Amino acid sequence: MTGILSNVLTLFFSMPIFGFLFIFMIYKLVSKNTRKSVHKALDYTTILFIISVHFLIKTIWGHSLFGFILLIIIVIAMTFVLVHWKVKGEIDYKRVLKGFWRFNFIFFFLAYVGLTLYGLIYRAVVFTFFT
Repeated sequence: MTGILSNVLTLFFSMPIFGFLFIFMIYKLVSKNTRKSVHKALDYTTILFIISVHFLIKTIWGHSLFGFILLIIIVIAMTFVLVHWKVKGEIDYKRVLKGFWRFNFIFFFLAYVGLTLYGLIYRAVVFTFFT
């Protein structure tokens, strides 16, 4: 049983898009609401994309930059709080947290796609010209 769970988690961490699609389909079956299903899938798979970016960086360059990733997340959070405070004059924590978390999804999704493409091209070039 633990082997199956380990394999499923590895699949979701290495390819978080499958996790997104899985959560989307589950919520779509339950709620029959596409928009709500997309939002729930975004919210629940953000952490998968953050972990995937960490492992992609570790695979491509051989160094763990998890501390740097956490620093980026903290800077994004501080920016969201500061901008919300400047615009609204007060901080609505629920809206700030929601916007922060969805921005993290966009940021780490794009980082995941970019690092995946970079890793594929880098490995293809190294394999083609240096072996």
